[in-house]
Amino acid sequence: MFKSGRYSGLLRPISYGIDLFFVYFFAFEFFGEPFPYFNYVIYLTIAWLLLSLRSGFYEIYRFTHLAKIMSLLGKQGVVFVLIVFSFFGFYNHLETSASTIFNYILMVMLCIAVVKFGIYYLLKKYRLHLGGNVRKVVIIGLNQKTDQLRKFFTTNPVYGYQLSKTFDLKGPNKVSIEECMDYILHEKIDEIYASVAEIGNKDILKLIDFVDNNLKILKFLPDNKEIFSKKLDFTYYGVLPILSMRKIPMDEPFNKFLKRSFDIVLSLMVIIGVLSWLTPLIGILIKLESKGPVFFKQKRNGLDYQEFFCYKFRSMKPNPMAHLHQISKGDARVTRVGKIIRKTSIDELPQFINVLKGEMSVVGPRPHMVSHTEMYAERIDKFMVRHFIKPGITGLAQVSGYRGEVEDDNHIINRVKYDIFYLENWSLFLDIKIVFQTIFNALRGEEKAY
Repeated sequence: MFKSGRYSGLLRPISYGIDLFFVYFFAFEFFGEPFPYFNYVIYLTIAWLLLSLRSGFYEIYRFTHLAKIMSLLGKQGVVFVLIVFSFFGFYNHLETSASTIFNYILMVMLCIAVVKFGIYYLLKKYRLHLGGNVRKVVIIGLNQKTDQLRKFFTTNPVYGYQLSKTFDLKGPNKVSIEECMDYILHEKIDEIYASVAEIGNKDILKLIDFVDNNLKILKFLPDNKEIFSKKLDFTYYGVLPILSMRKIPMDEPFNKFLKRSFDIVLSLMVIIGVLSWLTPLIGILIKLESKGPVFFKQKRNGLDYQEFFCYKFRSMKPNPMAHLHQISKGDARVTRVGKIIRKTSIDELPQFINVLKGEMSVVGPRPHMVSHTEMYAERIDKFMVRHFIKPGITGLAQVSGYRGEVEDDNHIINRVKYDIFYLENWSLFLDIKIVFQTIFNALRGEEKAY
């Protein structure tokens, strides 16, 4: 429980205690008398502990991303609502208003969030300025991946990893796996990071036996050329272990419900609050400058490679090549009004109609023209993985600098990498972050918004 540099043996019980204190304290403050306080404490304690174990609410590590913590808080809050209301459903004779219950839940979750983020940031400051909560680590194997890890350790001291040494097993200064193990024992190393590409099977087995017998933590860096570089889903069929290629969070019913609810709410807000009055104004300006429809629709590939019509405000003069050639900088087809609405991304707003229809999502991989999709599917590895989820108006690739014109294969390769990362690591808070980043970029103006 109390290994070197690890405070989870203390922090988790303390976190449980603090969170349950808020649950009990505010119940006493909000509900008063008469209230079956003892029954509530017993019920909520059992429910909270079971819920937390199931959701992994307290499984937060030094390398856990902020978006993951926010996602856990969101899920915990939703289920906490159900638990509290189920209690009052059983004790339906209590005259407690729904607004009082919601205020109670909001106050409890707000206090828990403040404490959770407080501990997270205080530990970071503690590691950075006082040098505490540190884990001594070594890297076994020398290649591009291990060098990236070395740079991560040296440039991010807030995570509390102290890199002691990197071992080269194949170069001119190579060492044996036995020498690595001797060093680990002598220097009291806490964690070992080994490159699968640099270690043979026999040495891997030796290393596994060594860490098991000496209570060390072993982690592997995958080889990008092998299947182990993917985010695999590990499960059991009986006692037989099975590896799946990837687990997509949005395939889970609850996550699917959350994402669709987010899409519907946001699309209705934009359609009613913005498009209802902006469309006539934009339509008049488009019609005054050039003949043709106000809206431009184009076939795109969506979920499961199904085709649909994607809507935009027309920003170009009508031309027969619109479905074949993407826009380029200084494109003569763009109208004066088109330049303005493209620069501010206003031309994309009608796609919220696609979102409401269920053909697109607010956030997801950007859909390409059908002709370009077919071209990239043949040329770009893993391009088709993007179609496991609905396409989006904006996406992680777009806010990371890969939007607009595809200038070369490197651009689309990086776009695909971001899209795959998004579908494998989706959370509602990641969607919210991308939406705010998109709005910020649109207000600031982007170089490739032409």
